[in-house]
Amino acid sequence: MLQEWIASALEPHVPWTKQQIEDLLEIPPQPQMGDVAFPCFTLAKTFKKSPADIAKELAAQFDGRNGIQAEAAGPYVNFRLDRKRYEQQIMDELTSSHHRPNLGKGEKVLIDMSSPNIAKPMGIGHLRSTMIGAALYNMYKLAGYDVASINHLGDWGTQFGKQIAAYKRWGNDEAIAANPIKESLKLYVRFHEEAPHDETLEPEARDWFRKLESGDEEAYRLWKYFVDVSLEEFQRMYDRLGVSFDYTLGESFYNDKMGAVVDQLRDQHLLEESEGALVVRLDEEGMPPCLIIKTDGTTIYPTRDLATALYRHDVLKGDKLLYVVGGEQRLHFQQVFAVLRRMGADWVDQCEHVPFGLMRFEGKKMSTRRGKIVYLEEVLDEAVARALQIIEEKNSSLEHKEEVAEAVGIGAIIFGDLKNNRQNEVDFSLEEALNFDGETGPYLQYTYARTQSVLSKGRTAGEPESGTAGPAQAVNGQLGDSGWELLKLLTRFPDQLKRGIQNNEPSVMARYALDVAQAFNHFYNKERIVTEDSSLREARLKLTELTGSSLARTMHLLGLKTPQRM
Repeated sequence: MLQEWIASALEPHVPWTKQQIEDLLEIPPQPQMGDVAFPCFTLAKTFKKSPADIAKELAAQFDGRNGIQAEAAGPYVNFRLDRKRYEQQIMDELTSSHHRPNLGKGEKVLIDMSSPNIAKPMGIGHLRSTMIGAALYNMYKLAGYDVASINHLGDWGTQFGKQIAAYKRWGNDEAIAANPIKESLKLYVRFHEEAPHDETLEPEARDWFRKLESGDEEAYRLWKYFVDVSLEEFQRMYDRLGVSFDYTLGESFYNDKMGAVVDQLRDQHLLEESEGALVVRLDEEGMPPCLIIKTDGTTIYPTRDLATALYRHDVLKGDKLLYVVGGEQRLHFQQVFAVLRRMGADWVDQCEHVPFGLMRFEGKKMSTRRGKIVYLEEVLDEAVARALQIIEEKNSSLEHKEEVAEAVGIGAIIFGDLKNNRQNEVDFSLEEALNFDGETGPYLQYTYARTQSVLSKGRTAGEPESGTAGPAQAVNGQLGDSGWELLKLLTRFPDQLKRGIQNNEPSVMARYALDVAQAFNHFYNKERIVTEDSSLREARLKLTELTGSSLARTMHLLGLKTPQRM
């Protein structure tokens, strides 16, 4: 918004379009330097002058008559808006507009996310793909894209041969019925413990998977049981996290679609035999061969992911395919995309692996094969219990404490993940995530609740009873320095959303939410909001209302709930 106005004012003076100018504008690092800065480096060649001289000449064009003042600062022109003229206009714009960019224009984006493995419990490590994917889904949707989320369940592969072989050897039906997922994991772990000492186990597992692939009745029955009990377990976790999916299509869904992929690769003379297996060589791309059919004749991940990509493009009509999958799978996706390109899929440039770093929980690395899993449900329960304890200490008379504690505890877990750059490794600390004063979910929720409390007090002091502050008439620069900085920050939501989408980076929105919360708390501590002066009160309450709306919108994007009281 501010950049748009400055770009319009600059357009007659520089040989660029308004959009080109807007893309160059910056926010000064310190408020005293101005509201918007324009760097003159790129004009030096055109004007054949130094950037500093160009800055002086441009600054001289703005004398404040249109509410915009400018001064040169080295190679920059720093612009300052007249608060009396623009505060009201900004608040009106924020109130009347949806204040979001229509970037997508209906383009269809499919997001592959979460994708846990059947017969294994959801660990804290599953949180990253689930919540990064959910945040990206919300961000793309708000920006005008046609979005669909896909839970690509790990419900096929040789691990099911191992699972069935372990069940046939050591399974206890009574124990499995009582706790199907944990007992299934115990069997899987035992298989990997016993396999080095028992040469018959691996062949037995391969045999069971071959039976499963060929439709053997007993193998299918056992597989279907593990799938059904796992889906029930996963759904409980998704309900607590507030996550849903447009499609839940496991790897098994593509079983009848892989043959066509193999046939096409063969027809295009892309398949080669290598030590009894079938591969696509990727020497020209500088990558190892992509394995398509293993020596025992069974399919493997790349085969299924090729079929998956073709289905999502050809049948689901995805224009852009995102894969929110850990960074350790980088080579796998590079190979799959390279094979698609060899197959003539010119749309492969719209396929993107969205990698993320490893998550440790208080220093612990997870491993399913060794049974070292920090159960997601246990972490959520612990977070909610600690949140309830903190709420009891801070506000024991709060109504619906358990409901608020659930929102705060789970919000702490989600935000503790999403505030980090997704490609960084995260060592998650529950104590840090639940700090009400740090860069945390509870801090955002507490700040939002504070905005609602201020609005409630404002209404009892004479404001309308409709639930919103009255129109901020005659603002006239009455917000104070901290209020002006907060107001400017609220205008940056569309730019932050755009940047977050361009980089597939939810942490951009998480950091923006923290900036807004910190700016509001600074305003709250600096200025008296519910004052006797009605015009001053209306203006400051309107700013508070706009802040609450911005926080709620951004928190919703990230998957955080917004308690009205805390």
